[in-house]
Amino acid sequence: MTPVIQTSTLTRSFGANTAVQSLTLEVDQGEVFGFLGHNGAGKTTTIRLLNGVLAPSGGSAEVLGFSPHTDGPSIRQRTGVLTETPALDERLSARDNLSIYADLFNVPPAAKRQRVEDLLQQFDLSDRAREKVGGYSKGMKQRMALARALLHDPELLFLDEPTAGLDPVAARQVHDLILHLSRDEGRTIFLCTHNLPEAQRLCDRVGVMEHGRLIAVGKTSELAQAAGLSVRLEIDVAQDDASRADALLREMFPQIKVSFTAGQLFLTGTRYESIPGLIAVLAGAGIRLYRVSPQEATLEDIYFALHEKEAAS
Repeated sequence: MTPVIQTSTLTRSFGANTAVQSLTLEVDQGEVFGFLGHNGAGKTTTIRLLNGVLAPSGGSAEVLGFSPHTDGPSIRQRTGVLTETPALDERLSARDNLSIYADLFNVPPAAKRQRVEDLLQQFDLSDRAREKVGGYSKGMKQRMALARALLHDPELLFLDEPTAGLDPVAARQVHDLILHLSRDEGRTIFLCTHNLPEAQRLCDRVGVMEHGRLIAVGKTSELAQAAGLSVRLEIDVAQDDASRADALLREMFPQIKVSFTAGQLFLTGTRYESIPGLIAVLAGAGIRLYRVSPQEATLEDIYFALHEKEAAS
Protein backbone atom coordinates (compact mmCIF):
# COMPACT_ATOMS: atom_id res chain seq x y z
CA MET A 1 0.00 0.00 0.00
CA THR A 2 1.34 3.43 -0.96
CA PRO A 3 1.48 5.74 2.09
CA VAL A 4 -0.98 8.64 2.12
CA ILE A 5 1.81 10.91 3.39
CA GLN A 6 5.45 10.36 2.59
CA THR A 7 8.29 12.78 3.33
CA SER A 8 12.04 12.57 2.84
CA THR A 9 14.34 14.95 4.74
CA LEU A 10 11.64 17.63 4.52
CA THR A 11 13.01 20.90 5.87
CA ARG A 12 11.70 24.42 6.38
CA SER A 13 13.72 27.35 7.68
CA PHE A 14 12.71 30.89 8.52
CA GLY A 15 15.94 32.82 8.34
CA ALA A 16 18.32 31.32 10.90
CA ASN A 17 15.52 29.32 12.55
CA THR A 18 14.88 25.79 11.26
CA ALA A 19 11.26 25.00 12.12
CA VAL A 20 11.27 21.51 10.52
CA GLN A 21 14.53 19.67 10.07
CA SER A 22 15.03 16.64 7.81
CA LEU A 23 11.60 15.13 8.49
CA THR A 24 11.31 11.61 7.07
CA LEU A 25 7.91 10.10 7.74
CA GLU A 26 5.20 7.81 6.35
CA VAL A 27 1.50 7.76 7.26
CA ASP A 28 -0.69 4.91 6.02
CA GLN A 29 -4.24 5.08 4.72
CA GLY A 30 -6.94 4.82 7.36
CA GLU A 31 -4.72 5.26 10.40
CA VAL A 32 -4.97 7.88 13.11
CA PHE A 33 -1.46 9.27 13.33
CA GLY A 34 -0.58 11.39 16.34
CA PHE A 35 1.93 14.20 15.89
CA LEU A 36 3.19 15.24 19.31
CA GLY A 37 5.49 17.97 20.52
CA HIS A 38 5.81 21.13 22.56
CA ASN A 39 4.79 24.55 21.26
CA GLY A 40 7.26 25.51 18.55
CA ALA A 41 8.27 21.90 17.85
CA GLY A 42 7.30 22.23 14.18
CA LYS A 43 3.87 20.59 14.10
CA THR A 44 1.88 23.43 12.52
CA THR A 45 4.67 24.20 10.05
CA THR A 46 4.60 20.55 8.99
CA ILE A 47 0.84 20.73 8.33
CA ARG A 48 1.37 23.84 6.20
CA LEU A 49 4.16 22.13 4.24
CA LEU A 50 2.04 19.03 3.63
CA ASN A 51 -0.86 21.12 2.33
CA GLY A 52 1.28 23.23 0.02
CA VAL A 53 0.73 26.44 2.00
CA LEU A 54 4.47 26.75 2.65
CA ALA A 55 7.28 25.81 0.28
CA PRO A 56 10.03 23.59 1.71
CA SER A 57 13.59 24.81 2.13
CA GLY A 58 14.80 21.30 1.34
CA GLY A 59 13.74 17.69 0.99
CA SER A 60 10.49 16.46 -0.52
CA ALA A 61 6.97 15.34 0.34
CA GLU A 62 4.16 13.44 -1.33
CA VAL A 63 0.55 13.66 -0.14
CA LEU A 64 -2.14 11.54 -1.80
CA GLY A 65 0.22 11.06 -4.73
CA PHE A 66 0.87 14.79 -5.26
CA SER A 67 3.79 17.05 -4.45
CA PRO A 68 2.63 19.81 -2.05
CA HIS A 69 5.23 22.15 -3.52
CA THR A 70 3.83 21.98 -7.05
CA ASP A 71 0.30 20.59 -6.61
CA GLY A 72 -0.98 22.36 -3.49
CA PRO A 73 -4.47 23.12 -4.90
CA SER A 74 -4.97 19.48 -5.90
CA ILE A 75 -4.02 18.35 -2.40
CA ARG A 76 -6.24 20.89 -0.66
CA GLN A 77 -9.24 19.68 -2.69
CA ARG A 78 -8.75 16.26 -1.08
CA THR A 79 -7.73 17.21 2.47
CA GLY A 80 -9.60 18.82 5.32
CA VAL A 81 -7.84 21.02 7.86
CA LEU A 82 -9.04 22.00 11.33
CA THR A 83 -6.77 24.60 12.92
CA GLU A 84 -6.47 25.09 16.67
CA THR A 85 -8.50 28.31 16.44
CA PRO A 86 -10.86 27.80 13.47
CA ALA A 87 -12.24 30.98 11.93
CA LEU A 88 -16.02 30.85 11.66
CA ASP A 89 -18.21 33.74 10.56
CA GLU A 90 -20.08 34.21 13.81
CA ARG A 91 -22.54 36.66 12.21
CA LEU A 92 -23.96 33.86 10.06
CA SER A 93 -25.94 30.75 10.89
CA ALA A 94 -24.41 27.30 10.82
CA ARG A 95 -26.28 26.49 7.63
CA ASP A 96 -25.05 29.66 5.90
CA ASN A 97 -21.47 29.07 7.06
CA LEU A 98 -21.46 25.60 5.56
CA SER A 99 -23.17 26.74 2.35
CA ILE A 100 -20.57 29.45 1.74
CA TYR A 101 -17.66 27.09 2.36
CA ALA A 102 -19.27 24.45 0.16
CA ASP A 103 -19.04 26.97 -2.69
CA LEU A 104 -15.40 27.71 -1.83
CA PHE A 105 -14.63 23.97 -1.87
CA ASN A 106 -16.40 23.59 -5.24
CA VAL A 107 -19.00 21.18 -3.90
CA PRO A 108 -21.35 20.59 -6.90
CA PRO A 109 -24.51 22.75 -6.58
CA ALA A 110 -26.75 19.71 -7.03
CA ALA A 111 -25.13 18.01 -4.02
CA LYS A 112 -24.49 21.04 -1.81
CA ARG A 113 -27.82 21.30 0.00
CA GLN A 114 -27.96 17.62 0.91
CA ARG A 115 -24.30 17.62 1.97
CA VAL A 116 -24.87 20.58 4.28
CA GLU A 117 -27.98 19.03 5.83
CA ASP A 118 -26.26 15.67 6.31
CA LEU A 119 -23.35 17.30 8.15
CA LEU A 120 -25.62 19.38 10.34
CA GLN A 121 -27.41 16.20 11.36
CA GLN A 122 -24.20 14.20 11.81
CA PHE A 123 -22.78 16.84 14.15
CA ASP A 124 -26.05 17.30 16.06
CA LEU A 125 -26.50 20.89 14.87
CA SER A 126 -29.76 20.59 12.91
CA ASP A 127 -31.97 21.98 15.68
CA ARG A 128 -29.89 25.16 15.85
CA ALA A 129 -28.85 25.40 12.21
CA ARG A 130 -30.59 28.77 11.75
CA GLU A 131 -28.93 30.38 14.78
CA LYS A 132 -25.89 32.61 14.48
CA VAL A 133 -22.69 30.71 15.24
CA GLY A 134 -21.62 33.51 17.62
CA GLY A 135 -24.17 32.19 20.12
CA TYR A 136 -22.79 28.66 20.07
CA SER A 137 -20.84 27.06 22.91
CA LYS A 138 -17.17 26.19 22.45
CA GLY A 139 -18.08 22.54 21.84
CA MET A 140 -20.70 23.43 19.24
CA LYS A 141 -18.25 25.72 17.43
CA GLN A 142 -15.71 22.90 17.35
CA ARG A 143 -18.27 20.50 15.92
CA MET A 144 -19.19 23.18 13.41
CA ALA A 145 -15.54 23.55 12.38
CA LEU A 146 -15.20 19.79 11.97
CA ALA A 147 -18.31 19.72 9.79
CA ARG A 148 -16.81 22.46 7.65
CA ALA A 149 -13.56 20.49 7.27
CA LEU A 150 -15.58 17.53 5.95
CA LEU A 151 -17.73 19.46 3.46
CA HIS A 152 -15.83 18.34 0.37
CA ASP A 153 -15.57 14.72 1.58
CA PRO A 154 -11.76 14.73 2.11
CA GLU A 155 -9.74 11.54 2.25
CA LEU A 156 -7.23 13.00 4.69
CA LEU A 157 -7.93 15.18 7.73
CA PHE A 158 -5.40 17.35 9.54
CA LEU A 159 -6.67 18.13 13.05
CA ASP A 160 -4.72 20.61 15.19
CA GLU A 161 -5.74 20.37 18.88
CA PRO A 162 -9.35 19.42 18.04
CA THR A 163 -10.43 19.20 21.70
CA ALA A 164 -8.60 22.24 23.08
CA GLY A 165 -10.84 24.05 25.56
CA LEU A 166 -13.69 21.53 25.34
CA ASP A 167 -15.50 20.12 28.36
CA PRO A 168 -15.23 16.33 28.89
CA VAL A 169 -18.56 15.57 27.20
CA ALA A 170 -17.74 17.62 24.09
CA ALA A 171 -14.22 16.18 23.97
CA ARG A 172 -15.63 12.64 24.13
CA GLN A 173 -17.94 13.43 21.20
CA VAL A 174 -14.97 14.60 19.14
CA HIS A 175 -13.00 11.46 20.10
CA ASP A 176 -15.87 9.22 18.99
CA LEU A 177 -16.13 11.12 15.73
CA ILE A 178 -12.41 10.75 14.98
CA LEU A 179 -12.60 6.99 15.56
CA HIS A 180 -15.73 6.76 13.38
CA LEU A 181 -14.06 8.67 10.53
CA SER A 182 -11.05 6.38 10.66
CA ARG A 183 -12.51 2.96 11.51
CA ASP A 184 -15.86 3.18 9.71
CA GLU A 185 -15.16 5.56 6.82
CA GLY A 186 -11.50 4.73 6.16
CA ARG A 187 -10.29 8.32 6.36
CA THR A 188 -6.73 9.08 7.42
CA ILE A 189 -6.38 11.39 10.43
CA PHE A 190 -3.23 13.41 11.12
CA LEU A 191 -3.75 14.54 14.70
CA CYS A 192 -1.65 17.24 16.36
CA THR A 193 -2.27 17.33 20.09
CA HIS A 194 -0.73 18.16 23.46
CA ASN A 195 -3.24 15.86 25.13
CA LEU A 196 -1.21 12.68 25.65
CA PRO A 197 -4.05 10.52 27.08
CA GLU A 198 -6.11 11.59 24.06
CA ALA A 199 -3.34 10.53 21.69
CA GLN A 200 -2.90 7.20 23.47
CA ARG A 201 -6.61 6.47 23.19
CA LEU A 202 -7.05 7.48 19.55
CA CYS A 203 -3.80 6.95 17.68
CA ASP A 204 -2.53 3.84 15.92
CA ARG A 205 0.98 5.33 15.87
CA VAL A 206 2.56 8.55 17.04
CA GLY A 207 5.54 10.67 16.08
CA VAL A 208 7.31 12.89 18.60
CA MET A 209 8.81 16.20 17.49
CA GLU A 210 11.49 18.07 19.43
CA HIS A 211 12.75 21.44 18.18
CA GLY A 212 11.86 20.66 14.58
CA ARG A 213 13.21 17.11 14.54
CA LEU A 214 11.30 13.84 14.61
CA ILE A 215 12.94 11.99 17.51
CA ALA A 216 10.69 8.91 17.62
CA VAL A 217 7.85 7.30 15.67
CA GLY A 218 5.89 4.08 16.17
CA LYS A 219 3.30 2.32 18.28
CA THR A 220 3.19 3.02 22.00
CA SER A 221 4.76 -0.35 22.83
CA GLU A 222 7.58 0.26 20.34
CA LEU A 223 8.30 3.70 21.73
CA ALA A 224 8.32 2.38 25.29
CA GLN A 225 10.97 -0.13 24.32
CA ALA A 226 12.99 2.55 22.49
CA ALA A 227 12.79 4.79 25.56
CA GLY A 228 13.97 1.93 27.80
CA LEU A 229 10.75 1.83 29.80
CA SER A 230 9.75 -1.41 31.44
CA VAL A 231 6.37 -2.96 32.22
CA ARG A 232 4.72 -2.36 35.59
CA LEU A 233 3.34 -5.64 36.88
CA GLU A 234 0.67 -6.14 39.55
CA ILE A 235 0.21 -9.61 41.03
CA ASP A 236 -2.45 -10.62 43.54
CA VAL A 237 -1.38 -13.50 45.77
CA ALA A 238 -2.75 -15.10 48.92
CA GLN A 239 -2.02 -12.61 51.70
CA ASP A 240 -0.03 -15.09 53.79
CA ASP A 241 2.13 -15.90 50.71
CA ALA A 242 3.04 -12.28 50.00
CA SER A 243 6.21 -11.97 52.07
CA ARG A 244 7.54 -15.30 50.74
CA ALA A 245 6.79 -14.25 47.14
CA ASP A 246 8.55 -10.94 47.77
CA ALA A 247 11.68 -12.64 49.07
CA LEU A 248 11.70 -15.17 46.24
CA LEU A 249 11.40 -12.51 43.54
CA ARG A 250 14.17 -10.40 45.08
CA GLU A 251 16.44 -13.45 45.10
CA MET A 252 15.63 -14.75 41.61
CA PHE A 253 15.18 -11.41 39.83
CA PRO A 254 17.45 -8.87 41.55
CA GLN A 255 17.01 -6.35 38.72
CA ILE A 256 13.30 -6.03 39.50
CA LYS A 257 12.02 -3.65 42.19
CA VAL A 258 9.33 -5.29 44.34
CA SER A 259 6.92 -3.85 46.87
CA PHE A 260 3.88 -5.46 48.40
CA THR A 261 0.87 -4.66 50.55
CA ALA A 262 -2.18 -6.69 51.59
CA GLY A 263 -1.51 -9.54 49.20
CA GLN A 264 -0.61 -7.37 46.22
CA LEU A 265 2.84 -7.37 44.65
CA PHE A 266 3.98 -4.37 42.59
CA LEU A 267 6.92 -4.98 40.26
CA THR A 268 8.85 -2.48 38.16
CA GLY A 269 11.84 -3.08 35.94
CA THR A 270 10.53 -6.19 34.19
CA ARG A 271 9.84 -6.79 30.50
CA TYR A 272 7.01 -8.63 28.79
CA GLU A 273 9.21 -11.52 27.69
CA SER A 274 10.26 -12.24 31.29
CA ILE A 275 6.71 -12.40 32.71
CA PRO A 276 6.03 -16.13 31.93
CA GLY A 277 9.28 -17.20 33.63
CA LEU A 278 8.58 -15.00 36.62
CA ILE A 279 5.09 -16.46 37.07
CA ALA A 280 6.45 -19.98 36.64
CA VAL A 281 8.90 -19.39 39.50
CA LEU A 282 6.13 -18.22 41.81
CA ALA A 283 3.73 -21.02 40.87
CA GLY A 284 6.51 -23.62 41.18
CA ALA A 285 7.15 -22.43 44.73
CA GLY A 286 3.50 -22.97 45.63
CA ILE A 287 2.59 -19.29 45.72
CA ARG A 288 -1.17 -18.96 45.26
CA LEU A 289 -1.73 -16.53 42.35
CA TYR A 290 -5.09 -14.86 41.78
CA ARG A 291 -4.36 -12.10 39.26
CA VAL A 292 -1.49 -11.01 37.02
CA SER A 293 -1.89 -7.56 35.44
CA PRO A 294 0.90 -6.08 33.30
CA GLN A 295 0.64 -2.30 32.84
CA GLU A 296 2.45 -0.82 29.85
CA ALA A 297 4.14 2.54 30.13
CA THR A 298 1.73 5.33 29.27
CA LEU A 299 2.32 7.70 26.40
CA GLU A 300 2.96 10.40 28.99
CA ASP A 301 5.72 8.24 30.52
CA ILE A 302 7.19 7.69 27.07
CA TYR A 303 6.98 11.33 26.01
CA PHE A 304 8.86 12.62 29.05
CA ALA A 305 11.41 9.80 28.89
CA LEU A 306 12.14 10.70 25.27
CA HIS A 307 12.28 14.39 26.17
CA GLU A 308 14.79 13.72 28.96
CA LYS A 309 16.85 11.44 26.73
CA GLU A 310 16.96 14.12 24.03
CA ALA A 311 17.91 16.83 26.52
CA ALA A 312 20.77 14.70 27.83
CA SER A 313 22.20 13.96 24.38
